[in-house]
Order: sequence, then structure tokens, then C-alpha cells
Amino acid sequence: MSVTVSEASAVRASSWSAYRPGGLPDLRESVARGVGEVLFTSFARRDQRRKGEQYLDGLLRTRGRKSIRNIAAQVGGSATEQSLHHFISSSTWDWRPVREALAGYLTQYAAPQAWVVHPLAIAKAGDQSVGVDYGVDPCTGVFRGQRAFGVWHAGETFSAPVNWRLFLPDLWLGDEERRRQAEIPDEMGRESLEQCATTAVLEMLGSWRVPARPVVLNTHINRIAATMGRFTAAGVPVIARIRGTAQLMMGDPALPGYDGGVMEAQRILAGVRGLRRPVRAPGHDGDTLAAAVRVACAGELPTHRRAGVADAVGGLTLIGEWRGTQGPPTALWVTNATSAPAEVLLRLTRLGGRACQDLAGAGEDVGLKDFEGRSFRGWHRHITLASAAHAVAALAGLDAGHPTARDPRGLDGLLAT
Repeated sequence: MSVTVSEASAVRASSWSAYRPGGLPDLRESVARGVGEVLFTSFARRDQRRKGEQYLDGLLRTRGRKSIRNIAAQVGGSATEQSLHHFISSSTWDWRPVREALAGYLTQYAAPQAWVVHPLAIAKAGDQSVGVDYGVDPCTGVFRGQRAFGVWHAGETFSAPVNWRLFLPDLWLGDEERRRQAEIPDEMGRESLEQCATTAVLEMLGSWRVPARPVVLNTHINRIAATMGRFTAAGVPVIARIRGTAQLMMGDPALPGYDGGVMEAQRILAGVRGLRRPVRAPGHDGDTLAAAVRVACAGELPTHRRAGVADAVGGLTLIGEWRGTQGPPTALWVTNATSAPAEVLLRLTRLGGRACQDLAGAGEDVGLKDFEGRSFRGWHRHITLASAAHAVAALAGLDAGHPTARDPRGLDGLLAT
């Protein structure tokens, strides 16, 4: 489903101000009204549309934690709490058309330069919320909570999440009682974190009416062959973070350090340090150096040397990035967009950093992490409307009122895999 602003306006007049004492600042109210007119046209009933507007308004105006109780206190008092709880946790509306409508609205406003997949970790003190489990976070250590991946409409002027996939560990998928209580759909099966991240964006690109854009996997992947293979099979260019210990094979026997065998990615890049070149890296001071080398995943190339081995590479490029001339690379990436210049690819990776910053800023303010219920459907409905609130806050914060859509074709060659 794809709904334009004009089509939505023709369907109904907004009732945005009908229940709002005080209200939002004028600019934010105007943006919220426009977003609401598009998002809620898929709702079958007028009362559902009104509840959607109330919840969006509450996410934007409530201070502190965006619990249903706190939102209700802002938009209607204690009598509203039960109806909003039902609207989020037990109602019949489908969040997927709402997300697609949000993506369509943002694309009309400004075309994305990439779709960024970024992880979301939600710490939880209890163990009743759907998907909560113990794990190890590479940044914070031992972690208990929920994990999810957001797909962000990303550009240089703003970014906002438009789709989400909640990771469900075996603790939840293998326990029938837990599945029943959390209302986890039967079609949700076991998957790795990498599969969860990949599915979040590929399902969206395969079924939504959104522009074809490169994907930035702003999360470390371990199963490189399987993950990159899914994108290549779908015809989607992707650049993904990897760790220095990832096992790869060099594809060009003429390059320094080539021995025809499997090596760690950081060792491959150490051998080609002399090939590093300065690149422009928006958002970072000082020199940024980059080197790119053709590689294949372990087991995908013959282990013996032969003249044509470079032609046998399955189509991946390893990119290393250095901030300054000394030390190991500060970031490592692999991509199936082998014809794209390293500078263009690193510009895309900066969009991942932008999504990370926006998540820590506006994302916290609009309650992306604040759902307190236990159900799978409730979590998805809340984070869908919180994403809409994030989009409102981002758009209202822009200096220009009506920027023109940025033409992404400046990323020459990137769409050709």
C-alpha cells in the first residue's frame, strides 16, 4: 500500500485538534497532522483513527517515559488509559500498512539515500516482556532485555525508522506457553540475529512500494557468505560491518600479502596498507584513509593458486577505513557493490552513524524503548507509532519547511551489483 498526502487528505478532514488541550508547538502540530492523515487511512473504524492520533500526540507531548498511563494522562486523563491499552495491545489494526504509509510519506518529503539497518537493544528488569533474554552485548557486556532491528529511511538531512523486526530467542520460540501468552504468530520461527536484521529490510524491499536504494547493515555480521548471498540473490546492493577476525580469501594474486589461503580480514588489510588513499568523510575531522580489495568468503575459492583465481571471486569487496596513518583500521566493511568507489561507499556508512545518533536522541525522546506491555502485537504497534513520532520530530526540526527530494543518483555506480 502506498498513500500520498493528497489522497489521504481527500479521505477525511483531520480531527487532530478535537481532543487536544494545550497542544503541540505549531510547526510540530502541522507535521503531525500531515503524518497522521496518511498513516491512519488504513484503519477501518473512525475510533481507531482517533486513538491513533491520540497516541501519536501523546508520544510527542509526554515528558519522561512514554508508558500508556503517562500518554493517557496527557491526552485524556485516566478514563483514556483503558481504551489506549486496548488500542495498542488488543485491537485489530495491522501495523504493516501504517509502516508502509510512513515510508511513502517520508519518501515524498525527501528521497532516501539508503536504507540503514540498525540494532536496538532495550534493557528490561523483568522477564515477562516478549523476547526478553540474557545475552552479551559487544559494547555493554552482559545484557538482559529485548533486541530488535530497525530499518531507517536515511539521508543527510534526516533519518527515521520505518520498519522493525523483533528478535525472538529460543527461550520464547520453543516454549508453547510463552508463545501463547505473548501471542507470537505461528509463522515466527528460529533465526539468528543476522537473519533477523536481513529479513527486516529484504521483506520490506520485496513487498513495499519504496525506492530501490542501497542497504547499510550497521551491525557486525559473522556469517558473511550467507548474509551477503541473500542480498545478491535479491539484486540489492549492501555494505555491512564485519570484525577484523572475519575469515576471508584475497581475490587478486597480484596484491601484497596474497598466499591463496584463508586469512583474517585485518591481516588482508595490513598487507595492502600501501594502497590506502585519502577520502572525504563527512562528519569526521582529520584524515580518513581507505583501501579496497576484492575478496571471497572462506571455501568459495579454490585453495590452490592459479592465474584465473581473480575471476572466480564471487563479487565482494573488503573496505578498510583508517583515521590517521597509524594503527589498525577503525572500521571494516564488505560489500557486493564491487564497482562503487570506496569514497562513495564510506559516504553511505556515515548514514548508519546518523541513524545511531538519531536513535540516541529523538528516538529516546519519543519512546522507541518505552513499551511496557508483554505482547508481540503490542510491541509492534507501539514502536510503529513511536517511529511516526520520531519522523514528526525529525521533520519539524529541519530548518527548511519544504526541502526538495535529494537526487540519490550522485552515488554513481552503487546500484549496480
